Amino acid sequence: MAGIYIHIPFCKQACSYCDFHFSTKLNNKQKVLNGIEKELELRVAYIGEEIVETIYLGGGTPSLLSETEIQSLLTKTNSLFDVSSDAEITLEANPDDLTLDKLKELKNTSINRLSIGVQSFFEKDLRFMNRAHNSSEALDCIKNAQKVEFLNISVDLIFGSQTTTKEMWQKNLDTFFDLGINHLSAYSLTIEEKTALAHQVAKGKVENVNDEQNYEQYLMLQKAIKQNGFEQYELSNYCKNGAYSKHNTSYWQSKKYLGVGPSAHSFNDTSRQWNVRNNLLYSKAIGNGTAYFEKEELSEIDRYHEHLITSLRTMWGINLNSLNVSFSDLILSQFYLKVETLNKTIVNLSAEYLTVKPEYLFQSDEIVRELMIDFEA
Repeated sequence: MAGIYIHIPFCKQACSYCDFHFSTKLNNKQKVLNGIEKELELRVAYIGEEIVETIYLGGGTPSLLSETEIQSLLTKTNSLFDVSSDAEITLEANPDDLTLDKLKELKNTSINRLSIGVQSFFEKDLRFMNRAHNSSEALDCIKNAQKVEFLNISVDLIFGSQTTTKEMWQKNLDTFFDLGINHLSAYSLTIEEKTALAHQVAKGKVENVNDEQNYEQYLMLQKAIKQNGFEQYELSNYCKNGAYSKHNTSYWQSKKYLGVGPSAHSFNDTSRQWNVRNNLLYSKAIGNGTAYFEKEELSEIDRYHEHLITSLRTMWGINLNSLNVSFSDLILSQFYLKVETLNKTIVNLSAEYLTVKPEYLFQSDEIVRELMIDFEA
């Protein structure tokens, strides 16, 4: 099984915290879309003959695309790959795009899952983040999506923002759970280099993120999900009734995926590949047949570290039986020696699995560092 990620690198405006690749200029949109369809043709062999079980249109803001543009990309994908009849097909969307008419158009495509970037139901937060939507649109778009029977909906929220008090965060959570949605992605605000927010912090115009506040709001989230019957299946992802994001779960379980479009990443178990972060260069290179990506062949130690980073973010953790058949005795001996030194109040270790306890998933990177091997196997 494999997944396909399609990066749509366009936005109406730049959110202050975002470091993903995008452009607010839409004049070359069609060239980029043509390039994406051409790249799908060029890279059809990358995931071999794997059945495609997920397609994810991310960005950027894919909801800027028209019904025709979205369906053209999906039709091209289906013509080239063996796409499962029940594939999860997700569109990332901003609330201001999801009018009732737009949602009705999307129902005419094969999109069957929406990931909506709400971030907050408070105007103060939205203005601070420089989001394009307002608080009314944040609420209305979800209700309209439910009205036209989009049954698989995920909402993004951000906690730890300089403008988000614990009372506001609790209200955001209450609002989300009252809507009856089965999937939540909740992210701690981070200051990424070269973003508007990083510049504001560096200039002293905005205070840095408060780690204590961040963790307090994370614990509030932990309490709320338990009270509402949700489970945390990954560091930032929560669901009810087994409504996992199949696409993102495939990343954490090290399944193969093909990424197309400017800045998109790909992984096929033996190599990692990433495209140029420039719309014009991408379109030109695709058109004239020159290089538009860099590629890294993964050594065994690379694959081991990759496995640690992805697996330990999830409730499933590391499957020890799978690990034992995937890596050499040299790596396994080092792994098990390091496991013995781990703080057992933070991890669970059984005969079959190593997992980070839910209340400590926020610190999973520290566990990963402890298990890393500093020699070339």
